[in-house]
Amino acid sequence: MSELHKFLFDGLPVRGMIVRLTDAWTELLARRAGNTETGAYPAPVSELLGEMTAAAVLMQSNIKFNGALVLQIFGDGPVKLAVAEVRSDLSLRATASVSGELPAHAGLADLVNAGGGGRCAITLDPQDRLPGQQPYQGVVPLHGDRKEKLHRLSDVLQHYMLQSEQLDTTLVLAANDEVAAGLLIQRMPARGEGNLAGAAGRGDEDRIGLDEDYNRIATLAASLTRDELLSLDVETILRRLFWEERLLRFAPQRGESGPRFACSCSRERVGNMLRSLGIDEVQGILDERGSIEVGCEYCGQQYHFDAVDAAQLFTAPGQQPPVSSSVQ
Repeated sequence: MSELHKFLFDGLPVRGMIVRLTDAWTELLARRAGNTETGAYPAPVSELLGEMTAAAVLMQSNIKFNGALVLQIFGDGPVKLAVAEVRSDLSLRATASVSGELPAHAGLADLVNAGGGGRCAITLDPQDRLPGQQPYQGVVPLHGDRKEKLHRLSDVLQHYMLQSEQLDTTLVLAANDEVAAGLLIQRMPARGEGNLAGAAGRGDEDRIGLDEDYNRIATLAASLTRDELLSLDVETILRRLFWEERLLRFAPQRGESGPRFACSCSRERVGNMLRSLGIDEVQGILDERGSIEVGCEYCGQQYHFDAVDAAQLFTAPGQQPPVSSSVQ
């Protein structure tokens, strides 16, 4: 079962969390593999998307944002776009679009940043938007301060979070076809609460890299290998890494309160999308194909609209004919 564990280091300005996505991750991959149009993700793409999904769960849990956190990677490589979305209740979904040949053992730079134009975006979309309110979005390139390409997603996100929160952060991420997992360690703000929208006080800037307790714990966290993160249970990981530290543990989040796959697509949303195209565009598709088939890229659900369905999209509710019914 997928699970999220949060903990504090007793008496120290350091917090942490570990996520292990098992059933949520395998369901996501199975839905993609079952899509006859796309088929399963190539292994390098699956690993990148798994790391993104684990990271999105960690970041959403870290900021406790009431809405959707959307992590996007896009660029000029074979992976044109990869998206992981996690809502405040930890329901998640993810997808990636792939075109062209993948280099053997392709990493982040090969997949997304082949020509140096790759970007990472994090969007915070409030659940209950106020009139005129827009989602917050931050975008950073997939390179460091010296324009060097970053080859790991964890490096990109650590750089992003250092810029946005002015807080030291360590991330360890890994994924295969059975597990997507991540460990986050972060120095807590000196005052106030930081978030990805940049609300942390600028007074934290002069503390970056100088906290000895955080540096010691971050070094221990960074020693966690990919194989260990994927194969060991949470209790074993915490014991191996931090056996000399005093941890304050919170109740694990599992099942309905933990990370789980869920898609927010619906026939109503697809209908709204078609309505936004306009009646001429929709009629043109119907004339060419006879019906409209729309598949959700996240869950694979197929939505079918024939001429009658399409006509109802552009008919005012009060003018629609009643739905006929028959008694069997």
